[in-house]
Amino acid sequence: MSSSSPPSPDRRKKSSLSRRGLLGTAAAVGAVGAAAPPLIGSTDGPGRFDLDRGPLPKMRRREPPRLTYSGQSKGLPSTPSAAVVALNRMGFGPRPGDVGAFNALGGNDTDRLNAYIAQQLNPDAIDDSEMDARFATANFPSYGLSNNPDTYLATLWDWYINDNAPDGNSSSNIPHDDLMRAKFLRAMYSKKQLVEVLAEFWHDHFNTSLNDSSFVRATLPHLDLVIRQNHLGRFRDLLEAVTRSTAMLYYLDNYTSSNAGPNENFCRELFELHTLGAENYLGVMQQNEVPTDGDGKPIGYVDADVFEATRAFTGWSFSFGSGDDGDTGLFFYRPDWHDRFQKSVLGTFLPADQPDEKDGEDVLDALASHPGTGRYIARKLCRKFISDDPPQSLIDTVAGVFTDQWQAPDQLKQVYQAILQSPEFISTWGEKVKRPFHIAASALRATAANFTPQPDSDTGSFMGRFDDTGHEPFHWPAPNGYPDVRGAWTSMTPMVMSWRLAGWLIDFDNASDVHYIDVLGQTPAHIRSANALADFWIDRILKRTMSTDDRQSIVEFMGQGINPDFDLNLNDEDTLDRLRSMVGLILMSPDFLWR
Repeated sequence: MSSSSPPSPDRRKKSSLSRRGLLGTAAAVGAVGAAAPPLIGSTDGPGRFDLDRGPLPKMRRREPPRLTYSGQSKGLPSTPSAAVVALNRMGFGPRPGDVGAFNALGGNDTDRLNAYIAQQLNPDAIDDSEMDARFATANFPSYGLSNNPDTYLATLWDWYINDNAPDGNSSSNIPHDDLMRAKFLRAMYSKKQLVEVLAEFWHDHFNTSLNDSSFVRATLPHLDLVIRQNHLGRFRDLLEAVTRSTAMLYYLDNYTSSNAGPNENFCRELFELHTLGAENYLGVMQQNEVPTDGDGKPIGYVDADVFEATRAFTGWSFSFGSGDDGDTGLFFYRPDWHDRFQKSVLGTFLPADQPDEKDGEDVLDALASHPGTGRYIARKLCRKFISDDPPQSLIDTVAGVFTDQWQAPDQLKQVYQAILQSPEFISTWGEKVKRPFHIAASALRATAANFTPQPDSDTGSFMGRFDDTGHEPFHWPAPNGYPDVRGAWTSMTPMVMSWRLAGWLIDFDNASDVHYIDVLGQTPAHIRSANALADFWIDRILKRTMSTDDRQSIVEFMGQGINPDFDLNLNDEDTLDRLRSMVGLILMSPDFLWR
């Protein structure tokens, strides 16, 4: 068998930074950001709210209020209704009517929550026709072309790598833009909210970056499809589907890993990020020195396991025009590149000369069934849905379900259900904050925005402004995915840029002077006093009361010194501008950040 080194295709351009270097850099940046999170609405520097509106109306002048980050100084907020918890944690916040629909599911919060969980875990039964209609008219040239992963991938490759797009535009930026816009559209309008939250979780877990190359930009929509098709099923199937995806094979360099030059990048992340996690890494000891559990399995992994797994995945590649592989972009096993000799991974012996791909499949079995994988992924899911530091007792319970059911076709559904039906889920609030994507999506949902982000139109600046928050979809450069802890997102830059985005969303109108968020049109005609306007929009956006001090600041801003119970003239342009500003301030408030 040939052991020659595989070619490096000319069409790929990559960052000179190593994956491990990026991971270390990202961790260092995160640590700096978390070291001293500022108070939201600080009275000095860029913490002042800036709505870019020019001078305030010519009444009694007041600056926009500086709201307090009550979670920093006053403890966590009280837990709201089950509807508010569920709609903000299992989705991207309520749209008008969502709380009522939730409350109609049962006679008490427990029954309502259980019914909503069952509904969301059976997305195929949900009528999502409104989102489907918006999707059909949103002009996605490359997204959703087929539900068959191989057909879809081959089409993406043919159009955007081999330059055969039927409209003549074969730029890999097309699938790049379509994927990001589709993510926003689904988060804003889909009734299958849990599907969207889980898709986001698994994209962070199996992170690849659209910054990486044209190959990833062109094929990441295929990875999105296989994640969506598998993230309610069995983790083992999801793991293999991702491992075989062109985007992952390229991003972590396994597509050129051969017996002549094994590349460790993929298998290092397979162990450290995708399955067992660094918490189960035992260092450089010999494999036979690793203690075993009651079932005789090694309790963790060592460097030798990673090296042996690297050998097991040699030859796992994709078709990129090397030899007679066809240049299709599809998964392609190269037997001449495979290390055919015996191996040992996590106590599993792999004999020499196994059938094609069997070595890698055995490694995936060993990883997916290992109790350490269950604990690691349970911890991440509990962190996603409950708190940055979830209780160990819940992690253990969820990990037990994960491991015991690792071969069940609905394994992951059972895992999610164990978290969502736990007492901790419904009784915990304010230990998580919204990341910028969640802020933007929930703001657009709460205000019933009629808005479809476009790459090249008068709404295109939305994407550019959102990118400034540091949470541009699918662009985290390191393989560990965007962080999901409060300290990473309460530092100055993401907060200020999220505030500016909220202000822009409220102000923005198109060439026909139509606001995408119709504040006046959604305000009932009988609600005109500062008190009534504040209370209507606080309830509309938060679906719960606001802290007393912050509500009073909102009222004073809206009233501008007028008796807060007197009706205001919203036909006056200055007053109407101030109403829009008031809604923007609620979207910037600390209360809006909690989830």
